Amino acid sequence: MNHPAQELQRDLARKYKLHGPKIEGIWHSLGKAQREKVMRAGAAEGQMLKFPTDRSLGDVYKFIPDWNLRDIADPDSNYLLDCLKHRATKSLSEQYIEGVNGGPGDAAVILRSMQVHGLKHVEPFRYSFTLFMDEERYGQSFTVSDREKYKETMAMMKVGVDAGLIVPQSTGELILERQSILLTSMNIVIQDILEAGSTVETKGRSKKSEKAARKAMSKLTIDQKPGKLSLEDLAALSLDQKSALEDYILLCRTEPEFLAHAVNAWFFSRPELVADEKGRRLPLITDKYINIAFFEMIHNAVVGAAVWGYIHQLLQALMTGPNDRTYKSSFLQELANVCHFEYQRVQRLFKRFVQMGSGDKHFKRVSGVYDNGTARVTMKTKPDTLTRTDQQLNYILRLCQTDTNVSRAVGWVRKLDDLHQTHPAEQDKMAESEFDAFGDLAVTTNFVQCLSTSLPIPPINPKKGQTYISRIKDLGSELDPLKSEVDLSAFAVPIDNLMEPGMAQGALTTLDEFISSRAGADIGFLYQDLNEECLSDLQNQAQQQKEKSEQIAQAELASSIPEAPNREIQIEHRKEKTKTRPPHSSVYSIAPTAAPATEPEPAAPSQAFKVKPSSLEVFSTLFSNPRSRSSITWTAFQAAMAHMKFSVVPKTGSIYTFSPPEGFNVQKSITLHRPHQSRIEGWRLLYFASRPKRKYGWDEKSFETE
Repeated sequence: MNHPAQELQRDLARKYKLHGPKIEGIWHSLGKAQREKVMRAGAAEGQMLKFPTDRSLGDVYKFIPDWNLRDIADPDSNYLLDCLKHRATKSLSEQYIEGVNGGPGDAAVILRSMQVHGLKHVEPFRYSFTLFMDEERYGQSFTVSDREKYKETMAMMKVGVDAGLIVPQSTGELILERQSILLTSMNIVIQDILEAGSTVETKGRSKKSEKAARKAMSKLTIDQKPGKLSLEDLAALSLDQKSALEDYILLCRTEPEFLAHAVNAWFFSRPELVADEKGRRLPLITDKYINIAFFEMIHNAVVGAAVWGYIHQLLQALMTGPNDRTYKSSFLQELANVCHFEYQRVQRLFKRFVQMGSGDKHFKRVSGVYDNGTARVTMKTKPDTLTRTDQQLNYILRLCQTDTNVSRAVGWVRKLDDLHQTHPAEQDKMAESEFDAFGDLAVTTNFVQCLSTSLPIPPINPKKGQTYISRIKDLGSELDPLKSEVDLSAFAVPIDNLMEPGMAQGALTTLDEFISSRAGADIGFLYQDLNEECLSDLQNQAQQQKEKSEQIAQAELASSIPEAPNREIQIEHRKEKTKTRPPHSSVYSIAPTAAPATEPEPAAPSQAFKVKPSSLEVFSTLFSNPRSRSSITWTAFQAAMAHMKFSVVPKTGSIYTFSPPEGFNVQKSITLHRPHQSRIEGWRLLYFASRPKRKYGWDEKSFETE
């Protein structure tokens, strides 16, 4: 089993091979102050040794005296470039023996520090030794039973011991620690150097006051008791959420900035980063976790869009299908189970971001325990203990509990939303990612509540209505192992490299082709076919059930969860089906090409809308191309939409529905989350623009001053 330091060295070698010349050019262009800024950017709390014997950071100088600002930031020195080349092109075994430019190797540096500075490992590691003889067994430690056995073993390995390639484990751990620290630092500094020379324009956060937005929010009232809706209204709600999630995928395909943000959010919310029962966090900083994060983020986005697509199809089938009790019963049971599945999905996402955000001290990772390859994280705090001390956290943790079903979640979403209305500053305590996830959770709970109020929805049933659930779980289980096999490092390492020309397209194309080669079809068609086949099978089952006597049908269909076909046969069938497909992509495609609209593309207005200057500024910022790096407030966006005669209806969970006036060319609403801290900027600006652009055909030419 490889030591983590070996994986770090491979990551560094790959980065250096990809970006070496570019890094050299950028580093040579930086002055002393800029070099210091780059070095501090990747250091813990921006702290680095000022010189080799700097004791202000405790024992750091004993491990990495050579990693100091004096030597590295000197504008006349190439020392950092020499270090990077040495660590990236030499094996760990070679680095153990010899250092940069023929200097002391890692073993010699640590041994000297032990002799001169009293460096010592806190653990004695009795009768244990570590091998550094070759790459295959590099850093492996072994323990014998007693003192005599240890002496005997050392005598047998005298050649390696005399050469300094076999050392006591207490020494070996210190050497490996030095190598790991330096390799981690160099992996990070490459990213920071590339960022310093990036061709991508960076933006500064606007400092405008947010008092106006908060004041406006405090005046809003929320309809807490939704009335009964028609099937048409429910279908329209599901269509809007389906469109919103398809827009998310489309932005990942077409906007590198949006894609990079999404991957970053997923990467830095990994459950492995939650502290375990002993307070330990897994040091998962190697590049393979970027590949995993990229895969999981894209896969999750496709699953979400597909599920809402199926929910919409079920509601349409109820609208257009026969007015038959048996038929409706089958579809309502399927709908109930699918909505429950979606609620569990968004609840897991909310918990994922909470446990790395405002709730980080209230969760623990169960060391060594994984659920489908994901580290298990459990809550260690009872929410009711926070009722008086922290109301918001109490509500948040309640929403994370697995026994909080949809009906209970509605109440907690409402309480949290009420708290944000009366105490807007509480919202700022939530991280942006968890606030966004709260919005997704609110959308789903609101929708299920509307369903329950409007239709005779049956309870969740683990046997009936499992047509879709069983198959989407099977497909997920088939695809999930691929996340550890795909290699996107040439494009997505570091993650912000995705914003460089051609990198996002390269990563998406590589992932799309990889999945297609392993599964027999691209991910978009895998889920599109799943939806279509399940709907067809459900309709056939309902028809069969109607034709048979009710008693026999119930007995046969009560446990009718279809068996999955043989995997190899299934893949071959998909490949054959791919050959006969028409030349257009799936609505869930991740290929980096212009995607067709998932709903009829509205024609751009024949005449520009006349709007007042403040509204024109909002729409110009929203639709300008290339987009300026400015931002708009939520209040300004609301006001601009109201000026267009759109009604603005607040729902629970900071969700707002914008509905066009009578006579508008497209009579469809859009739902948007009020953004964290009530400001629309960066990647969120792209998302806000995409909704009215795809729904109403708006662009920068659609508006002019009245």
